[in-house]
Amino acid sequence: MGAGAVAIAAIAIYGLVFYPLLEVTNSTAFCVSCHSMEATVYQEYKQSAHYSNPSGVRAGCPDCHVPKQFGPKLVAKVRAAKDVWHEILGTIDTPEKFEAHRWRMANAVWSMMERTDSATCRSCHAWESMDLDAQDRIGKRKHRSAMEEGRTCIECHKGLVHKRPRAPDTEDAQQRGGESGATSQGAGSG
Repeated sequence: MGAGAVAIAAIAIYGLVFYPLLEVTNSTAFCVSCHSMEATVYQEYKQSAHYSNPSGVRAGCPDCHVPKQFGPKLVAKVRAAKDVWHEILGTIDTPEKFEAHRWRMANAVWSMMERTDSATCRSCHAWESMDLDAQDRIGKRKHRSAMEEGRTCIECHKGLVHKRPRAPDTEDAQQRGGESGATSQGAGSG
């Protein structure tokens, strides 16, 4: 088989299999198809302004948890596959098990957002588009300070859409919550 045939086969596989798979897994419906997500973070999300707001703009799971650029998107998908695997294994398949791992999973998401300067937040929210005068006194002060100091969204907005998990009280609790390796990169804790 020549190089041209290999290239055509690679393009066909990408177009017929890989790209559609990326798109199918890039929806809120897919993210909440796991029972643990539907019963926990999805219920919290439905109470947030990212789900329902006066402007009618809805941000879904991938808008916040999946980068737009192809390379970072692939990394997020690989990490999210780990969560699906742990759902199948039964590590996080019930709300109780999910909660036991939630602190560590949330920290993985927050770390990713800090590393990327909250890029997924900034795909909708931009400093230059904010009308600080329309914000309340505290919001105006904090946003102005954050802009001047070059802070990133997630530094202040942890627990905005999903409840902020309680830090483990003891080393034992930390170990119980830290053994699975699930990340919630693509599917909902943040």
